[in-house]
Amino acid sequence: MSAVGHYLEQEGIATVQISLIREHTVALKAPRALWVPFMLGRPFGVPHDAAFQTRVLSEALALLSRTDGPVLEDFADDAPVDNLGQPAQGLVCPVSFPSLKSEGSLAARLADEISQLQAWYALALQAHQKTKLGITGCTPAELGAFLSSWLKDSPSLVLKDPAMAPFLAVKYASDELKTFYYEAKSVQPGQHSAASMQKWFWFETTAGEVFLKLRKSFAQKGDPAFAGLATLSMVPRAVLAELGEH
Repeated sequence: MSAVGHYLEQEGIATVQISLIREHTVALKAPRALWVPFMLGRPFGVPHDAAFQTRVLSEALALLSRTDGPVLEDFADDAPVDNLGQPAQGLVCPVSFPSLKSEGSLAARLADEISQLQAWYALALQAHQKTKLGITGCTPAELGAFLSSWLKDSPSLVLKDPAMAPFLAVKYASDELKTFYYEAKSVQPGQHSAASMQKWFWFETTAGEVFLKLRKSFAQKGDPAFAGLATLSMVPRAVLAELGEH
């Protein structure tokens, strides 16, 4: 909605939005936005509370008078408590997040995908107050660039420890990048099981596509260390079985 707001503002139409993910709104510099600390799918709080919903809407509309944008104000209170969020109710957030893949080379698409997931990872870090990232000392973007360099015949990048054996560097980088994806995905709406996360990563992401391509390349490399990486740890056996490979 932040991007749509910019287009409308260029046509002289004042806009305001309600933000559920503050990091996205900050990054996209929405012309005017009211951030609310409510669960995803409930931008006005709980159902059937007209007074509270009117208050949220009124505070958002009041921002239309501001001309010093980008404007981002925080709603002061949390939503009233109700019992509709209990697991027994079986509610599912109505918001869906289709995969957004850019055009271009595999490396360019991987870099774009990592960029799109950064805000989700930041949200996961805030929610869980911990992360499994940090073993390599590289950022997700650096990990993606490093792994992408192996798509070429002559890799041009190294991890921060140049003395690390190449096959170990690839293993650590791929493990850590996959962790970044899983942690980012964990806070997106929906019910996430180990099976659904695995299916998403290997069959719906550019990262999965890169890993599968690297595995084939390493299997043909002629280096025993890389052959072991390709056959034992690069791709789960269940994924290879689903792909009809071994």
